[in-house]
Amino acid sequence: MIDLTTKYMGLNLKNPLVASASPLSKKVETAKKLEEAGVSAVVMYSLFEEQITHDSRQLDHFLSFGTDSFQEAMSFYPDMDHYNIGPEGYLEHITKLKKALNIPVIASLNGISTGGWVEYSKRMQEAGADALELNFYYVPTSLNLTAVELEKAYIQLVADIRAEIKIPLAVKLSPFYTALPQFAREIVKAGANALVCFNRFIQPDLDIENLKINPKMILSTSEELRLPLRWTAILFGKVKADIALTSGVHTAEDMVKAIMAGANVTMLASELIMKGPARAASLIAELSTWMEAHEYESVKQMLGSMSHKNVDDPAAFERGNYMKALQSFDNKLF
Repeated sequence: MIDLTTKYMGLNLKNPLVASASPLSKKVETAKKLEEAGVSAVVMYSLFEEQITHDSRQLDHFLSFGTDSFQEAMSFYPDMDHYNIGPEGYLEHITKLKKALNIPVIASLNGISTGGWVEYSKRMQEAGADALELNFYYVPTSLNLTAVELEKAYIQLVADIRAEIKIPLAVKLSPFYTALPQFAREIVKAGANALVCFNRFIQPDLDIENLKINPKMILSTSEELRLPLRWTAILFGKVKADIALTSGVHTAEDMVKAIMAGANVTMLASELIMKGPARAASLIAELSTWMEAHEYESVKQMLGSMSHKNVDDPAAFERGNYMKALQSFDNKLF
């Protein structure tokens, strides 16, 4: 019998397949279907800092400042009243999901600054969330903001939220840091129990006919797995935190790669959005079949087996792989 169980932030999960933050959690009925299909935990869609604070005059000023000054700047920000249910509704939804599901419910908080909105992490805990995922989504555009300042602000934010809650805390990272391992270590020191690799930035397009920003959502593919796969393999064993790999998980083979790189769980949304909640059942079955065919008895046995943990010089290892990849095209060129 294949043992698919895994641990993530102290949560005992029946398998490593977790539904990541997405609209899939907005309806209790859909979340229930995910559980019935075998998903071991659900990460809720994010509650944004702006949703909590948007009624303040100061934030309203900054959200609206300049949007009427030229046509191209129109609609930079969504109407927060219609973007999503408000903070109170979010807290109520946590309670509803907890009553309907037997699997862990992980709340998601999206923000970048310290302030009064941070107290909502505690309110999420009180509403019944089993854990909290803090989602960093910020694109620095100022020439005056240094990398050190930004990273210190993130670390302080993690510490502030850790001070508010007792439930496990995961931090969803971006891959765009100069020295990601060091930053990840500091995030863990500040109180994170897990790292989620990675936040998938939504790249906007330009509507050149109507001179507007077009925030078009494009679902992921398995090709996107390589970036989080590399960094999961590098971070495994170096930071005292669990790792969740997200972005690019679409097949059982993707799951195997993620676990072998060092991921305690694999998180996915695009595959479930495209094919429906029932897809989770086939992924879990395919994972079991692959493990049995390759004589793996448990997820624990696979965990980190292809990570950098046992490589003496990971940087040199990466350079060697880089050169080999380039050389692989030598005989294919005309």
